[in-house]
Amino acid sequence: MNLRQDLAARSASIIEVKHGDRLDILETRRRLVRVRTAEGIAGWVDANLLLSAEQMELLRRLAEGARDLPSQGSATVFDQLNVHTEPHRFSPSFAQIPENGSVDVLAHRVTPRAAFRSKTALVARTAAAAKTTKKESRKTAAALLPPPSYAAAVPDDWARMSRPRASDLPGYAVPAAAPPPPADDWNLVRTTDGKVGWVLARMLYMAIPDEVAQYAEGKRITAYLAIGEVQDGDQLKHNWLWATATPGLNPGEFDGLRVFVWSKTRHRYETAFIERNLIGFYPLQLAEVPGGAQKGFSLLAQDKDGLVYQRTYAFSGYHVRLIARTPASRPGTIPSSGSAPLTGAGGQPAPTGGWWQEVSAWPRSWFSRR
Repeated sequence: MNLRQDLAARSASIIEVKHGDRLDILETRRRLVRVRTAEGIAGWVDANLLLSAEQMELLRRLAEGARDLPSQGSATVFDQLNVHTEPHRFSPSFAQIPENGSVDVLAHRVTPRAAFRSKTALVARTAAAAKTTKKESRKTAAALLPPPSYAAAVPDDWARMSRPRASDLPGYAVPAAAPPPPADDWNLVRTTDGKVGWVLARMLYMAIPDEVAQYAEGKRITAYLAIGEVQDGDQLKHNWLWATATPGLNPGEFDGLRVFVWSKTRHRYETAFIERNLIGFYPLQLAEVPGGAQKGFSLLAQDKDGLVYQRTYAFSGYHVRLIARTPASRPGTIPSSGSAPLTGAGGQPAPTGGWWQEVSAWPRSWFSRR
């Protein structure tokens, strides 16, 4: 981040600071803040690019808690991509994925494109001085208000006077419901150096081999796993399981499954199993199968009865079969800045304690101070 010499956006840059550098706040001008580095150099910067010490600590805890979460597949980017603190286009960016860089996908979220409200706690004055100024401002505003007015009494025949209502008129049509606000798909990702943050899902490309990805049929691959190896001469090939989603916003992380196996006879990938019209949730992961001779995988899916079940499948050769279906909890949610709920990292129900509980308390603690 560059510190500017003056308030103007085109003002010359005087120094570059890195993520994690401590800055002292000297003064604020609306959304611009004058800060001072540890070397004593002062400059101006946008307040939305700053994080408080508490936010930095919470980011560190988030990274620590997500260190062992199951990856839903490795993804790459074809251009530099910013990693955000929250699933919002205008939230602070604290890291950048380089071109052709790789990340692990952990969770998914759909967020409406609402106005972003920065949660950075920037205080340039003492609390007492701010409180006094606020009190004086209220007194001044009260003195400028006109005298109160009194509403007239409601007539006794108000109901008769209110007719006919619009709905009583011939040809009245019920207004169409307003369309839902536009929203964005976001993924929680973990970088190679352990940072955890949010990126736009459409900017990620799952790093499954092209000879398999070519069968996506216009759908977006949201998760994938290698479920076995095949030695074909001097080539080592993997069998793959993937989950895909239809373009657009979906109630789950994926709506279809497919298993690809490598054919030694035809020397190509062939479909061994396919399932459509799912409402599936993370995590998609390998699972233990009784006997140990077969491979297995599991996922969370919502059935027609509206309940969520954990499905476990066994895989052997070209055969995939459902071997267990047990009731499970609906994926946990973590509220954040008034947006849509987030499926718990990895899609698992959010635990009742620990770092997930601290993360879920962020919005309440931030807004209570505003």
